[in-house]
Amino acid sequence: MKKAAAVEKPAKKAAPVRKTAVRPPSGESPTALVRRARRINRELAEVYPYAHPELDFENPFQLVVATVLSAQTTDLRVNQTTPALFARYPTPEDLAAAVPEEVEEILRPCGFFRAKTKSVIGLSKALVENFGGEVPGKLEDLVTLPGVGRKTAFVVLGNAFGRPGITVDTHFQRLVRRWRWTDETDPDKIEAAVGALFPKSDWTDLSHHVIWHGRRICHARKPACGACPIAPLCPAYGEGETDPEKAAKLLKYEKGGFPGQRLKPPQAYLDAGGRPAPPLGAA
Repeated sequence: MKKAAAVEKPAKKAAPVRKTAVRPPSGESPTALVRRARRINRELAEVYPYAHPELDFENPFQLVVATVLSAQTTDLRVNQTTPALFARYPTPEDLAAAVPEEVEEILRPCGFFRAKTKSVIGLSKALVENFGGEVPGKLEDLVTLPGVGRKTAFVVLGNAFGRPGITVDTHFQRLVRRWRWTDETDPDKIEAAVGALFPKSDWTDLSHHVIWHGRRICHARKPACGACPIAPLCPAYGEGETDPEKAAKLLKYEKGGFPGQRLKPPQAYLDAGGRPAPPLGAA
């Protein structure tokens, strides 16, 4: 029997996350931790200058739906599925009136398609009934939508509305604990602890840098330590493969010569020939 999808549960009211005291690793002062954290972000910004959401979207509605669908699957799988979904249901009004069984057939490749169908139809109805068919640009409104929690809301706010937010997904949680930015395990507490290390204006790009690094190099089971550009700054160096040649074989997506997850990258991320821009330093 399949377990229910791990779709984010919306909160009734979005209470602001309380600020927490920065607790640096043993022997590292709070000031040293802030400096190391910000240097890591600067280094990652040079490695991934083109970091951006890896979900294809053309408007806030498409982004919120795609982000809900991305639970328990890859962005690539979502990007392969949403063109058919948005071609048939291009607006919240269209998706709100959809026959669930027909949406389920489209979403079947994403996994947990029944729960996800319920969420995307539900959030579409909520947009029509409560927000005039428009995706709201406030956190407290977004988290009232079915399937939308703080993580999804910050993805939408940061990338569709340009409002800073920290996206605490599984990659983000894993890496910030490896780097000893925090020892918290609750996503809201992680958000507060990491947010205290950086100016608010850095939050959205920081999220992209960390998530991209987690997907490409600092993997959950076999981090490619020997190919990591921030190894000298990482307290967890050595948890993964340290041999450079062996580590290189663990790299994923464009770092390993494989295509990325986004099928329609924005024009800003394409080279003169219309192809995805190569990674920094690539020939």
